[in-house]
Amino acid sequence: MRGPCRIGAEKFDSIIPAIIVIINNTPTVIAFFLYVFIYNDQKATDDKIAFNKLLDCLETELLSGKKNPDHEKMYTRYYEINETPVRGISLVPKQEAITEAEKNYGYFALMSNGIKDPLDALEIYRSKDLIEKAFGNLKERLNMRRTSVWSEENLEGKLFVQFVALIYLSYIKKAMSDSNLFKDYTMQELLDELDVIERFEQPGSQSRVGEMTKKQMNLYTLLGVAVPS
Repeated sequence: MRGPCRIGAEKFDSIIPAIIVIINNTPTVIAFFLYVFIYNDQKATDDKIAFNKLLDCLETELLSGKKNPDHEKMYTRYYEINETPVRGISLVPKQEAITEAEKNYGYFALMSNGIKDPLDALEIYRSKDLIEKAFGNLKERLNMRRTSVWSEENLEGKLFVQFVALIYLSYIKKAMSDSNLFKDYTMQELLDELDVIERFEQPGSQSRVGEMTKKQMNLYTLLGVAVPS
């Protein structure tokens, strides 16, 4: 079964193939869903950069004589290699093989045995980097690259604080995405916009917040947070 669809710069087809597996000595047909997502501009650019780096790496290894055994098939696939005692090694790129590889830039496919809707499959795929970004936030934005503590108790305290901070960052990211704020701000730019707001406290008196701009108050509203008063 096949049905074309388009999301922005991406087009995909959904296909329902099947495989036969042996369960308890009984052949069993298992259907799964294959989503062929056709051409994504950013992925095409990333693929081109990665492939060019690969070709540079292969050429460097061949000319230096330091071959990687794992790359033997790629050497002969992409290069005509000639070696003479006088001139040494000379390489001629196999343009047909390179062109054949380049034609697949930007194409990718997803396969699932449970997700039937192509849109759901794509959304889940795109969210796969949430854990990677969370670790990145811990290491870079929340200064967890080095723990810099001298006792287990201090380490546990720092981990707890970082965990709470990560919850806030995750909430802000989702709220920005839901309110389409990323078209105007990066997360750091949004935090910088709100960071200049001052809060004044005096013993025995109620705390008060300094003057805020309409833009700042609107940001609080879009983030789903009550405007401080």
